[in-house]
Amino acid sequence: MSDRLKVNVCGVDFKNPVIPASGTYGYGREYECLYPLSMLGGISVKGTTLNPRQGNPAPRVAETPSGMLNSVGLQNGGAKKFLEYELPNLLTKDTRIIANIAGATAEECAEIAAMLDDSAVDMIELNISCPNVKQGGAAFGTSCEAAEAVTAAVRKSLRRKPLMVKLSPNVTSITDIAKAVEAAGADALSLINTLLGMRIDIKTRRPILKNNVGGLSGPAVLPVAVRMVWQVHNAVSIPIMGMGGISTWEDAVEMMLAGASAVQVGAAVFADPYAPIKIIEGMEKYCADNGIDNISQIVGCVEPW
Repeated sequence: MSDRLKVNVCGVDFKNPVIPASGTYGYGREYECLYPLSMLGGISVKGTTLNPRQGNPAPRVAETPSGMLNSVGLQNGGAKKFLEYELPNLLTKDTRIIANIAGATAEECAEIAAMLDDSAVDMIELNISCPNVKQGGAAFGTSCEAAEAVTAAVRKSLRRKPLMVKLSPNVTSITDIAKAVEAAGADALSLINTLLGMRIDIKTRRPILKNNVGGLSGPAVLPVAVRMVWQVHNAVSIPIMGMGGISTWEDAVEMMLAGASAVQVGAAVFADPYAPIKIIEGMEKYCADNGIDNISQIVGCVEPW
């Protein structure tokens, strides 16, 4: 692979801009029998909470037209297990490691970030789509005040690692949230997280998911994600990792034209575990065919009518 796909996001160098998204790739263990994880730009690991979580009861995944719903509920072994068991293995894979974190309070998020700040992860990705228990269960990312507060708390606990904040699309104005998070000290943004959705079994008249609602991902959400990345790119000065419905290299190029400096690939790996590799190869050929010296040259280059 040439240097055409090398990108830099808030001081972290990636050999290419393609990163499996948190919650879809685990810690890479299930995929490394198919191809070397070193082929990836990085991995955004399974969402990590302070203590182990069992997640939501099944059924917690449902197919939808051009996508899927999930309400897995951040099942994970907790921060200590990640540091002692998962991270040492990932450090042998020659790829960038993004630690996705989540908590029920701003203080909890800050505590996890502080634990990871002294580790060998390359970047912290703060998931603000989680319920803030101190505010009655509303997600941190649905108000500017809450998003700013949790970002500021985590920023204060980090001395070494760049902070990327993952935005929820389930808001009135994504740009207002993005600007609030930037003002609170975020080094980068990732968007979009899943859209809230629901399916109903018409025979039982019950929701298919035991949690009633879940997060919609997959190709169906791509136009929403592209729109939001474009809007946010024009509203902030920090870099963006774009995600939401990316399944092909064409989708990835579209997302970068909208303003993403790198991309994350999520639900696509369930349909095709080789999707990230195919996207990398397609983007390499796209650059070669179009005389592009480096893929970063296309970031935000869409020309609106």
